[in-house]
Amino acid sequence: MFLKRDRKLNRWQGYDYKYLGLYFITICTHHRQPRFGEIVGGEMKLNPIGEIVKQQLLWLHKHFPHIRLDEWVVMPNHVHMILEINYNFNNDKTGYADDGNDGKSVGTGRDLSLQGKPIYDIIGAFKTTSSKFIHQIGHTEFAWQRSFHDRVIRNDDELSKIRDYIFGNPAKWTEDRNNPKNFNQ
Repeated sequence: MFLKRDRKLNRWQGYDYKYLGLYFITICTHHRQPRFGEIVGGEMKLNPIGEIVKQQLLWLHKHFPHIRLDEWVVMPNHVHMILEINYNFNNDKTGYADDGNDGKSVGTGRDLSLQGKPIYDIIGAFKTTSSKFIHQIGHTEFAWQRSFHDRVIRNDDELSKIRDYIFGNPAKWTEDRNNPKNFNQ
């Protein structure tokens, strides 16, 4: 088998990405090309492609009822999000099960097939569906970067810092390493 020597392993070896918990995810566009809009006055202004990405982020919980989108932001060429895996979620407005059975009932066979999907399957579905809708509006050249960055959030202090980072990311775009103006610096 041929392996590139400089290719880093993206996932935490030995960790099961179906575990309950919080995950910080960053997904970039191919070659980090700005595709989703622009930062104006420290705020992200989404274009039609960015709106599709936002729509598909919000779609995730409907398709994967065992996850919840916590803090998130769509940037010009990447997306940051915190995903929570919890098998007590359902599709009501709160995101939590209220089935009289402490959230242990999963319902239909379709529900059973969606439970337990690992993060990489969830991100794969997000990237596939968003790409499909973006291509349908005529942007057939659009592509995501091959993989994504993830971090398992280990405690409340780390969660708070990551939420602050995501929330403040648009205001710090000029300093962001994903800003094309900062490439090769």
